[in-house]
Amino acid sequence: MFVTSQGRAYPRFRRALATGNLLLIRAAAAELAQISLGDALVVCVAIRDAKPEQFERAALRWIARYCAERPGVTLSEVRAASEAFERMAARPEDALEALQRLCA
Repeated sequence: MFVTSQGRAYPRFRRALATGNLLLIRAAAAELAQISLGDALVVCVAIRDAKPEQFERAALRWIARYCAERPGVTLSEVRAASEAFERMAARPEDALEALQRLCA
């Protein structure tokens, strides 16, 4: 049975996400052709946990990507994403749930 490198790379990426280790996450992500918006959100959470000083920049990149990938995005949705990222430190589960709804 032939398995593409993409077939092995994505499970490796998911395992790296589970560790929260940014070096592993970045190395595994580099093997992928593309990362979904939902997976990019999980990377943002990992950045928040490991390198809080880089979190705001990661959140801004995620919002920019969200806008680029969703041509019909509204200002209200962008505001909701921004507010969710701002709540991330105080109420992470609530914020993550709101952002995951935007990814759907």
